[in-house]
Amino acid sequence: MRALATAALLATATFATACAGATVDSVADDAVEVATDRPDPQVATTTTTPPSTTTTTIDTIPSDQRVMSKAQVITAGPLTPKSVEASNGGLFFAQNMIYSHTVTVYDRSFALVKQIPDTVNLAEWGFEGHPGESKGGPVEMAFSHDGTKAYVSNYQMYGAGFDNPGDDKCNKGGWDNSFLYRIDTASLAIDQVIEVGPVPKYVAVTPDDSTVLASNWCGYDLSVVDAATGKETKRIDIGRFPRGIAVMPDSTTAFVAAMGTKDIAVVNLASGAVEWIKGVGQGPRHLVLDPKGQFLYATLNGEGKVAKIDVATRAVVAKVASPSQPRSMTIAPDGGSLYVVNYDSDAMSKIRTSDMQQIQRVPTGHHPIGITYDKVDHRVWVACYSGSLYVFDDAAP
Repeated sequence: MRALATAALLATATFATACAGATVDSVADDAVEVATDRPDPQVATTTTTPPSTTTTTIDTIPSDQRVMSKAQVITAGPLTPKSVEASNGGLFFAQNMIYSHTVTVYDRSFALVKQIPDTVNLAEWGFEGHPGESKGGPVEMAFSHDGTKAYVSNYQMYGAGFDNPGDDKCNKGGWDNSFLYRIDTASLAIDQVIEVGPVPKYVAVTPDDSTVLASNWCGYDLSVVDAATGKETKRIDIGRFPRGIAVMPDSTTAFVAAMGTKDIAVVNLASGAVEWIKGVGQGPRHLVLDPKGQFLYATLNGEGKVAKIDVATRAVVAKVASPSQPRSMTIAPDGGSLYVVNYDSDAMSKIRTSDMQQIQRVPTGHHPIGITYDKVDHRVWVACYSGSLYVFDDAAP
């Protein structure tokens, strides 16, 4: 078994070397995505590999001792996924941006369960000035921790009354507000519409399910929404191009990556006060916390690295290269491994958190952009912007 694992790691190391020369774009992360990453019909092929059998012993093996292998490639949709998120109930939601105007839902057998259009009639939800149907552009999703609701951010709105949408290179200004949609995970239907700021990118729900947060790319701020009423209660200034959000386990503090800087905001959700972790690295994009809230991890899109930050001291304690253009990431339930998609390298890196070393690298579809971890089957789902979902087993060697 050890020999097989060693061979797998040597193979992935060879792939990493081949990708190491890729260049890294500057801060305009999503400018690249929207301007150039239209669906590529050449990748619209489906691989059907039978799901592997998961045994109960996998739960006793630390994540950093497991090895990833490709289980499935999904193209049923249509798919242009910006992100993918796993629900508590065994469903996987892909947000298909402005190219498909849908959220597509899959189950653990990799079957397409439902296509949810992003079309709404805002007047029916109490919003004046937008008669007829409007469309959004699903970007990211976050689930309530009881698993009953899913919140989707929409890049911009299309329809009557939307005349000044933001974009990926916007200055702070008078852009159109956008909306979050809340989806009921039982009916798979939109059951609430929430107005937030312009070009909301990331969305997060506090662990106590009381608050929904959205980072407004063109508003340079953070929308704070009361989950009970579905109403925005305040906006908190963050700075140039806010994106990733991570919330402490006690629901009092949120970290927000300001991608147009080298810094991460530390937001007191009760008072709205903001402090800063300065000089983390160029273009902080995505944030995750370990299960205990001791360490914060940030992808640094502008320098091709992932940073580990001590939450107590607010100091960067380690960095590791994850080239090129590390975008989104997820963390294993035991906190022992990070899984990072590298947009410009068409690859995913597995990083051991204890010493911040890359321990595996696997090829994905073109332009991997979103990622999620299925805690039940120990699988990693990767959203490839060009039109596919790659699924990997994270299993015993």
